[in-house]
Amino acid sequence: MNDSIFLFGIRIDRINRKFAVEKISEWLHAEEKPCKYVVTPNVDHIVRLDTSTEFKNTYEHASLVLTDGRPLILASRLLGSPLPETVPGSDLVPLLFTHIAETWNRPVGVFLLGAGPGIAERAEDRIQKTWSNVKIVGTYSPPFGFEQNAKECTEICDRISHVNTELLVIGLGSPKQELWIEKYAPLLPVKVALCVGATIDFLAGEKKRAPKWIQSIGLEWLHRMLSEPRRLAGRYAKDAIIFPRLFFREWKLSRKSSNIARL
Repeated sequence: MNDSIFLFGIRIDRINRKFAVEKISEWLHAEEKPCKYVVTPNVDHIVRLDTSTEFKNTYEHASLVLTDGRPLILASRLLGSPLPETVPGSDLVPLLFTHIAETWNRPVGVFLLGAGPGIAERAEDRIQKTWSNVKIVGTYSPPFGFEQNAKECTEICDRISHVNTELLVIGLGSPKQELWIEKYAPLLPVKVALCVGATIDFLAGEKKRAPKWIQSIGLEWLHRMLSEPRRLAGRYAKDAIIFPRLFFREWKLSRKSSNIARL
């Protein structure tokens, strides 16, 4: 079992990027196909998880919970249970593809689900040119509101199932992607599903990630907000108000636990 901590009401696996890639690769090598899915909490997820039982349920059933966001790393250190490093989906997927290209002796079937029309196809072209053994077996950009249509969702599962998908990369945005995979994982004969937000857009070159130096100082969120202010400014403003309250509550709980342990 992986080393993990309980923080903000959820389990977070205390592993680094290298181990996460190796663990997912191990699952892809396995014969069994109960779909294991991976989630990557950031501050916005933590805020949502505090009030959404349905969203929290997706985290309880996830096979890996990997930290996406420097604020969570800092919070874990201040609370005395340090997480090693961030493992955002936008880094995890390229690292996994590189691992497959360098160590696998056969192709791995990958399906890209999400992003806008035509974007996954552009991502496919780049992926096929960059990573050997990563075989894109299908792409699909579902229509707006598809998650409310059971027939559409079943057809999506059929699309994924009929092309020998082993790895499903989901870029539907949160919490839609987590809620969808938790509900439909039993219908998917895939080995691993990764809930990775805008990663397909990044792979396609549709969106640009922050420069490395901005990532290194933990301000990638600011770069993204300035890139998409209409979509993200309100969300980040709300998170900036609520997350400190959640941290303070967590700090009080940790102090109380420490005092009880001393008795």
